Amino acid sequence: MSPRWNPNPDVRTGRHVVYNLHVHLVFVTKYRRKAMTDAMLTRCEEIMREVCTDFEAELKQFNGEDDHVHLLVHYPPKVQLSKLVNSLKGVSARLLRKEYDTHVRRYLWDGHFWSGSYFAGSCGGAPLTVVRQYIENQKRPVG
Repeated sequence: MSPRWNPNPDVRTGRHVVYNLHVHLVFVTKYRRKAMTDAMLTRCEEIMREVCTDFEAELKQFNGEDDHVHLLVHYPPKVQLSKLVNSLKGVSARLLRKEYDTHVRRYLWDGHFWSGSYFAGSCGGAPLTVVRQYIENQKRPVG
């Protein structure tokens, strides 16, 4: 490695891959009930950090309000995003319901915690217009 090269900590390498994958996730409580407290958000962040570590991903940013949470996750290409989301939601729901049972039962019932849907948006890297322009300007061989 050249001593002049300053590696970007977000660009990671594997045996046959160089990647920089970030996703913005938003999970909403079932029926958008305002069930989350500050202590629950703190515990939720701890749980989600552990789940991300199990997937060799990194929870870069976490925050939320009483009815939803936002996550910024840096993950490797071998991770299926849907499986990561299912684990994040499943493990956090199970543990939060167990640890804050009396509080959660006032807002949510039937074993539900998170809404079945979620938002996932890719982020980081160059804007789409820049990537399109870069691809268009490739020097294609003639003939």
